[in-house]
Amino acid sequence: MELIEADEVAEFRNILLSNSLSVADFCMVEANTTDPKSDELYPLQGNLTVLCASSGKSRQYAIGDGTAWLRLLRRDVEIGVFRR
Repeated sequence: MELIEADEVAEFRNILLSNSLSVADFCMVEANTTDPKSDELYPLQGNLTVLCASSGKSRQYAIGDGTAWLRLLRRDVEIGVFRR
Protein backbone atom coordinates (compact mmCIF):
# COMPACT_ATOMS: atom_id res chain seq x y z
CA MET A 1 0.00 0.00 0.00
CA GLU A 2 1.24 3.47 -0.90
CA LEU A 3 1.95 5.98 1.84
CA ILE A 4 1.45 8.95 -0.46
CA GLU A 5 -1.87 9.06 -2.28
CA ALA A 6 -2.38 10.45 -5.79
CA ASP A 7 -4.25 13.49 -4.45
CA GLU A 8 -1.31 14.28 -2.18
CA VAL A 9 1.10 14.09 -5.13
CA ALA A 10 -1.18 16.48 -7.01
CA GLU A 11 -1.19 18.88 -4.05
CA PHE A 12 2.63 18.61 -3.82
CA ARG A 13 2.84 19.68 -7.48
CA ASN A 14 0.35 22.52 -6.92
CA ILE A 15 2.37 23.82 -3.96
CA LEU A 16 5.52 23.95 -6.07
CA LEU A 17 3.83 25.53 -9.08
CA SER A 18 1.98 28.15 -7.02
CA ASN A 19 5.37 29.24 -5.66
CA SER A 20 6.99 29.45 -9.13
CA LEU A 21 9.07 26.30 -8.62
CA SER A 22 9.63 23.64 -11.27
CA VAL A 23 8.16 20.24 -10.45
CA ALA A 24 10.97 18.66 -12.50
CA ASP A 25 13.51 20.18 -10.08
CA PHE A 26 12.12 18.17 -7.15
CA CYS A 27 12.06 14.52 -6.26
CA MET A 28 10.35 12.63 -3.47
CA VAL A 29 11.77 9.52 -1.83
CA GLU A 30 9.51 7.71 0.60
CA ALA A 31 10.50 5.12 3.15
CA ASN A 32 7.85 2.93 4.76
CA THR A 33 8.61 2.51 8.45
CA THR A 34 5.39 0.65 9.30
CA ASP A 35 6.01 -2.52 11.29
CA PRO A 36 4.92 -5.31 8.92
CA LYS A 37 3.57 -7.28 11.86
CA SER A 38 1.22 -4.48 12.86
CA ASP A 39 0.29 -2.83 9.55
CA GLU A 40 -3.28 -4.11 9.78
CA LEU A 41 -3.73 -2.85 13.34
CA TYR A 42 -1.96 0.52 13.24
CA PRO A 43 -1.85 3.30 10.64
CA LEU A 44 0.77 3.23 7.90
CA GLN A 45 3.71 5.50 8.60
CA GLY A 46 6.99 6.48 7.05
CA ASN A 47 9.33 9.27 6.07
CA LEU A 48 9.44 11.36 2.94
CA THR A 49 12.55 13.14 1.77
CA VAL A 50 11.94 16.01 -0.63
CA LEU A 51 15.03 17.07 -2.58
CA CYS A 52 15.48 20.15 -4.73
CA ALA A 53 18.11 19.29 -7.34
CA SER A 54 19.12 22.85 -8.27
CA SER A 55 19.78 23.98 -4.69
CA GLY A 56 20.80 20.61 -3.25
CA LYS A 57 18.54 21.28 -0.27
CA SER A 58 16.35 18.59 1.19
CA ARG A 59 13.82 18.22 3.95
CA GLN A 60 12.34 15.16 5.61
CA TYR A 61 8.69 14.82 6.65
CA ALA A 62 6.73 12.20 8.56
CA ILE A 63 4.11 10.68 6.25
CA GLY A 64 1.21 8.31 6.63
CA ASP A 65 -2.28 8.37 8.05
CA GLY A 66 -3.03 11.56 9.94
CA THR A 67 0.21 13.41 9.19
CA ALA A 68 0.46 17.06 8.15
CA TRP A 69 3.38 16.76 5.73
CA LEU A 70 1.71 18.86 3.02
CA ARG A 71 1.07 21.73 5.43
CA LEU A 72 4.69 21.56 6.58
CA LEU A 73 5.96 21.37 2.99
CA ARG A 74 3.86 24.41 2.03
CA ARG A 75 5.33 26.37 4.93
CA ASP A 76 8.88 25.36 3.99
CA VAL A 77 8.36 26.29 0.33
CA GLU A 78 6.83 29.63 1.26
CA ILE A 79 9.71 30.59 3.58
CA GLY A 80 12.28 29.61 0.95
CA VAL A 81 13.80 26.48 2.46
CA PHE A 82 14.49 24.98 -0.97
CA ARG A 83 15.82 28.12 -2.64
CA ARG A 84 19.53 28.60 -3.38
